[in-house]
Amino acid sequence: MPIPDIKNTAEAKMDQSIAAFKNNLTKIRTGRANPALLDAVHVDYYGAMLPISQVANVSLLDPRTISVQPWEKGMGAKIEKAIRDSDLGLNPSSMGDLIRVPMPPMSEERRKELTKVVRNEGEAAKIAVRNLRRDANEAVKKAVKDKLASEDDQKRCETDIQKVTDRHVVEIDRLVAAKEQDLMAV
Repeated sequence: MPIPDIKNTAEAKMDQSIAAFKNNLTKIRTGRANPALLDAVHVDYYGAMLPISQVANVSLLDPRTISVQPWEKGMGAKIEKAIRDSDLGLNPSSMGDLIRVPMPPMSEERRKELTKVVRNEGEAAKIAVRNLRRDANEAVKKAVKDKLASEDDQKRCETDIQKVTDRHVVEIDRLVAAKEQDLMAV
């Protein structure tokens, strides 16, 4: 594989790692309501387990309340039960065919636990990025060994890959800090 392709592939995979990390962060609950919080909750829809967003309209009523509007009349009770049975600690209530999901305020202890979870997720994302750096550097070394590139190209490429890695690690640190600040805000 040519060296520019190795660099581009490594950068694309690092971008995917950051996208996956951002997705994981949306699942960590803050004090405010977030419709993406219910993406992990699945409901039984005629024998198939589907995310709530595929059987209902999920939106915000206010900063502390999520509203779930089922598309079919009979789904309300199933959706309410699925939310209650999830490990999110939420207690939905029905108002006709609209389900309101209030966000309970978090205790200081719970906030600190969640910041640890965020840091662990961030560390896992950094490890993934560093593993991609290692794989790219090994691919470059293999290209030099197979006489597809010179040692000067190898040094230049390893420097470029390190710069890309550093940029992604800084982005992960920024996301972790923003999420921690969001969690600790009362």
